Parts: sequence; structure tokens; C-alpha cells
Amino acid sequence: MTEKQDKIVKAALDLFAQEGYHATSTSKVARQAGVSEGLIFRHFENKEGLLRAIIQLGEAQLQSLYATIILETEPKKVVRKAIELPFSVPESDYGFWRLQYKLKWELQNYNPGKMEPLRAALSDAFEKLNYASPKMEAEFLIHFLDGLGSGLLKGEVLEKDKLREHLFMTYEV
Repeated sequence: MTEKQDKIVKAALDLFAQEGYHATSTSKVARQAGVSEGLIFRHFENKEGLLRAIIQLGEAQLQSLYATIILETEPKKVVRKAIELPFSVPESDYGFWRLQYKLKWELQNYNPGKMEPLRAALSDAFEKLNYASPKMEAEFLIHFLDGLGSGLLKGEVLEKDKLREHLFMTYEV
């Protein structure tokens, strides 16, 4: 991505997060990015193309975060790394992830397939750990961590460290 494309994406991220996708015009994104509106159209075709670029960026970052979990072979480490995931997001990235959650709901833009690698890794780990229902346990943990991530982004999770330790103890990892 060029420097100008990066400025456009960052401006769109900020504005979409603050004002919503539908309420943000490409002219406003251009003003905030310090570029012409035509440059947005040249690089992204239209506002929807800009949104697709942001969503693809989110999916790429998510895959990057999942990579260490998926490549792990020790089942307890798979579960531990999955639990650590929402706690490991730096607060400086919260705006980006808030927008990803917001888009999921505002535009009903959710691709359940993007969770499959994590779901498979957790199911396999729980099977190796002799859980009675490894697929259900994986599904439960994924949904729990999704809700936890939302709570962390909204600042609603009290005593994060104690909660993380509680999860480690619960899963004996």
C-alpha cells in the first residue's frame, strides 16, 4: 500500500469508527487524509471499495493473530494462546478493532469462515485433551472470547489480569 493509500485508509478507519460507514462521505475521508476525492476513487473505485480494503485489512490482521495458535502443536498451548489473544491486543489498536466489530453489526458483514482455522485448532486441542465434546468446547470458547473482546474494547472488563488467570485455571493451561 502506498503512503497516500495508507493515509486514506487511516482516515476512513477513524471516520467510519466515529460517525459510521453510512454517515461518512468520501469527500470527508479525502479532507481528513489530505488528498483529493478523485485519489480515493482511483485507488479504491468507490466508498464500498474503501470499506472492502478495511475489512480485508482486518481479516489479514486476524489471520496473523491466529497464526501462532494454529501452528502450535501442544494442545494446552493452543488453548492458552487462544485465551491470551483478546488480552494481547494493544490499546493503541482498539479503534481499529472497534470498527471491525461495528462493521460486523452495522453492515451485517460477518464471514463465519474466517474463524474456521481457530475452530479447527481448538477442536483438535480439546480432543487431544480428552474433552467429552471437543467441538462444542471450541465453539463455546470462541464465542466467549468474542464477547470478551467486545467487553475489552468497550472498557467493560474489570480486573482483566484476574479474569485471564481464572480462564487459565479453568482450562488448566
